[in-house]
Amino acid sequence: MKALPSPSLSSSSSPATLTAENLTDALQFLAARDAHLAQILKDFGPPPMWERAPGFSTLLYIILEQLVSLASAKATFDRLLAILSPITPERFLELDDATLRSIGFSRQKVASTRNLARAIQEGDLDLDALKFLTDDEARAQLMSIKGIGPWTADIYLLRVLNRRDVFPVGDRALVVAAQTINELKTWPTARELELMAENWRPWRAVAARLLWHYYLNRRTSIQRA
Repeated sequence: MKALPSPSLSSSSSPATLTAENLTDALQFLAARDAHLAQILKDFGPPPMWERAPGFSTLLYIILEQLVSLASAKATFDRLLAILSPITPERFLELDDATLRSIGFSRQKVASTRNLARAIQEGDLDLDALKFLTDDEARAQLMSIKGIGPWTADIYLLRVLNRRDVFPVGDRALVVAAQTINELKTWPTARELELMAENWRPWRAVAARLLWHYYLNRRTSIQRA
């Protein structure tokens, strides 16, 4: 397929981010490059931005979402909010393991979130400074914390920092959506999904939003049926 010019960004800031203003250009670019994404856009309209506020509590929430349903993660986070609001690293570290386990934290997530809180408290991780780093630098900073892997780091970059070219290949919803739209017999591997996403540069984060949009709308349709 002939390469199409990428829409220019109005912002001169670096690294490049996704905004409500350049989302339309990004969707047009992707629709011209990929018929499947064009069909999603036609059927369901533009996806939400799905933005999240930066900071410790959001990253903790994303850790809770690892390998569980969104509903389960939300229930655990809501129980945490009921006993600790606002959620800060210092106040979180005052809670004992038994309390965290009682509201739904697994042993692994107790350890991971404590590692995160300590790293921020001790100055080893500055979440505010991530916005000035490249994607690779920000990902490396996050993954330096034990318990934070590629998926968690990528979701933070995509949903919080609004990086425009991040694609979390380990996300189950993206895997299922990619399998369905391409009519594949099996789930694509991480490498296969990574290669598929190459065609969506430099707006892979927008392609991810379109696939999530498709996945959620299709699941709703199936549940209603």
